Amino acid sequence: MKPSELRAMSDEQLALTLKETIKDLFHLRFQSATERLETPSQIRKAKRDIARIKTIQRERELAAQRKAVQGARSNG
Repeated sequence: MKPSELRAMSDEQLALTLKETIKDLFHLRFQSATERLETPSQIRKAKRDIARIKTIQRERELAAQRKAVQGARSNG
């Protein structure tokens, strides 16, 4: 998936996509171990998608923390 597509998703959709991608990666690794994997690049793609999703989740987490700190400073 493209980062722009992932950023357009809600937090719940991102979490669900992450869960599905991790499950897909598990199945790809299993196919690789049993030598039934047709395109080995799928494993790399799944890993990169997982990293993209986690990065976007972390960006949102940090943005929420910054917002909370700025709100506390303006109130205090």
